[in-house]
Amino acid sequence: MRLSTVILPIHRWAEGQKIWRQAEDLGFHAAYAYDHLSWRSFRDGPWFGAIPTLTAAATVTRRMRLGTLVTSPNFRHPVTLAKELISLDDISGGRLTLGIGAGGTGFDATALGQEPWPPRERADRLAEFVPLLDRLLTEDSVSYEGDFYSAHEARNIPGCVQRPRLPFAVAATGPRGLRLAARYGQAWVTTGDPRLFENGTPEQSVQALRGQVEKLGAACEATGRAVSALDKILLTGFTPDRGRPLESLDAFVDFAGRHQELGFTEIVIHWPIPDSDFAADEKVFERIALEAPAQLA
Repeated sequence: MRLSTVILPIHRWAEGQKIWRQAEDLGFHAAYAYDHLSWRSFRDGPWFGAIPTLTAAATVTRRMRLGTLVTSPNFRHPVTLAKELISLDDISGGRLTLGIGAGGTGFDATALGQEPWPPRERADRLAEFVPLLDRLLTEDSVSYEGDFYSAHEARNIPGCVQRPRLPFAVAATGPRGLRLAARYGQAWVTTGDPRLFENGTPEQSVQALRGQVEKLGAACEATGRAVSALDKILLTGFTPDRGRPLESLDAFVDFAGRHQELGFTEIVIHWPIPDSDFAADEKVFERIALEAPAQLA
C-alpha cells in the first residue's frame, strides 16, 4: 500500500516549496495538485496553476512522484496539454503522473464563458480527449479531426522521459470512464460514491467501492487486460468517514487496511489546511506519513 498526499495550490511559492520538500522528507510516494482554476470554498482566496506549481515542485524534490488529481477537459486542450506534460516529465526526470477525468459543473466549467456541459457531453469529450492525448504523448507528429478536438501536425519531440509515455490515472465510476481506464490507464482513481457522502455510513461506502472495483475488473476483462495491471487509487476526504481517518494513526491504519482488502494500492490524503474541510492535527498527520506505510506493508 502506497501513501500519497494532495497539496492544494493555495500558497505563494516562498511558502509552498517548504511543503513540497516536507512531503518528500516524510516519505510520501507521490504528491498531487488539483488542476482547477478555482475550487469550492477556496474560490475567493489564493489559488495557483497546477502545472506551474508542479514544475516548481519538480525542481525542489528528487524522489517523490508528482501529478495532477485530476485534470479535465473543462479548460484544457489535448495539444497544448501534451506539450506542457512532456516538458514537466522532462523537468521532473520522469516522475510525472497525469490524473485525468471528465470534470464537473464547478467553476472550471464556466470560466471560459461557456455553459456547463451536461454529463453525456463531458463523457463524450473525455472519450475523445484521452485517446488523442495518448497519441500526442507517444507519436512525434499527430493530425486528428474529431467532434470536439483537432490537431494538425502537432509535434511532440522528443516525447516523454517515461516510455512509451507518462502514466495516466483515470478517474471514473461510470461504464464509459471505466472502459477508458481499462484501455488507457496505468491507474484508476475514485473518491467513492458521492451519494453517500452526506448520509451514508462507512460500511455502505466500502460496499460501494467494492462494486466499483468489480466493475473496473469487468471493464478490464472486456479489453483483455488483467485488472491487477492497474494501480487503484482512493482519494480520501469524500467518503462518509470524512476526516476521521486522520484523527489518529490507528484510525488511519484501520481505514486504509479495509480499503487495501478491496484491492486499493494507493491512498491519498490531503495536506492539512487549518480552518477548512481539510483541517487535521499536523503531528498526527506526520506520524501517519512516517509510520502507516510500514504497518500496511
